[in-house]
Amino acid sequence: MRLVLISLLSITCFLVITSTSTAQDKGFGMGLIVGEPTGISFKGWLSSSTAFDAGVAWSFARGSALHIHADYLIHSFDAIKSEAKVPIYYGIGGRFKAADRTDARLGARGVVGIAYFLPSAPIDLFFEVAPILDFAPATEFSVNGGFGARYFFR
Repeated sequence: MRLVLISLLSITCFLVITSTSTAQDKGFGMGLIVGEPTGISFKGWLSSSTAFDAGVAWSFARGSALHIHADYLIHSFDAIKSEAKVPIYYGIGGRFKAADRTDARLGARGVVGIAYFLPSAPIDLFFEVAPILDFAPATEFSVNGGFGARYFFR
């Protein structure tokens, strides 16, 4: 696990150093999210204020399990007055969580977060909280949250 984190941080540093322009509000981004769950985060912009995000991660709540989520996001770039781009975002999506064949959960997920677009690199930093309502195998409420970073490709 430590080797994977060091490798990903090294790649991110290399991409920051070699990048000359920013592009966090368009295109496709990939990075890490740390929290509950912890794993890989993806984001693809659909328009100047909407995006699709997804995560493939590992959940450590109540034992360990694979966690997959996807959300439709709406961004507000005017909520925080700043020279930097600091959008507030919110959205809705779904999640699947499975520890094994007998313990799989399917539910709806809301998300609210804040992002910071680095001015000198195509990287965004984000923090988000996601309330979840599982429907199967039983109705149950939980909350996920984490922080992360994504590199945006041209």
